[in-house]
Amino acid sequence: MPTIVVDVMPKAELLDPQGKAVAGALARTGHAGISGVRVGKRFELTVDGPVDDALKASVQQIAEEILSNSVIEDVVGIHYEISNAELAEEAAGEASTAAGFTAPAGETH
Repeated sequence: MPTIVVDVMPKAELLDPQGKAVAGALARTGHAGISGVRVGKRFELTVDGPVDDALKASVQQIAEEILSNSVIEDVVGIHYEISNAELAEEAAGEASTAAGFTAPAGETH
């Protein structure tokens, strides 16, 4: 099943106390070279069926109205992931179509 990932971050102009705390901990524990940390949220929505334009529009609305607080947060990314099994199925389908072969129902090659 496809997974839709929504990333939400605090607005850039706002203080991020969690990020500041993590940055301080990194400095105290000797992890040099990190100049800043911002802490956000990641939502993974598992969907039934294909990801079409209607679903994409619905997820955009969900992200803006439910998953984020527009006063203090921005939706910074929405992307779509499929499992390794689905990738393998898709690749097998493309390979057999490219070779002009379609597997009989119930068989995969």
